[in-house]
Amino acid sequence: MTPEEIRELIRENVFDPELGYNVVDLGLLYDVEVRSDKDVRVEMTLTTVGCPLYDVLQQDVERTIKTRYGDDVNVSVEFVFDPPWSPEMMSEEIRAEMGFI
Repeated sequence: MTPEEIRELIRENVFDPELGYNVVDLGLLYDVEVRSDKDVRVEMTLTTVGCPLYDVLQQDVERTIKTRYGDDVNVSVEFVFDPPWSPEMMSEEIRAEMGFI
């Protein structure tokens, strides 16, 4: 289990329910830290501070990691707002599809 593997796993399985794009390409996933083979910390953000979907995204991240690596893995999802999210954090492909470029 590596940070890169978890990042790709989240890219393939965790989508913003309103926008329909994965949270990695939306630029919402900031960091993945594998503390041990049974302890993972995920740092991510939301498009707005008051986004009501934080619990849905948190549960999706936790479920995705535990499905792949086992229910005994401790998954900590921390939402941060520094730096604040902006459309420039999205992948170029997503920005183009959404009309930002």
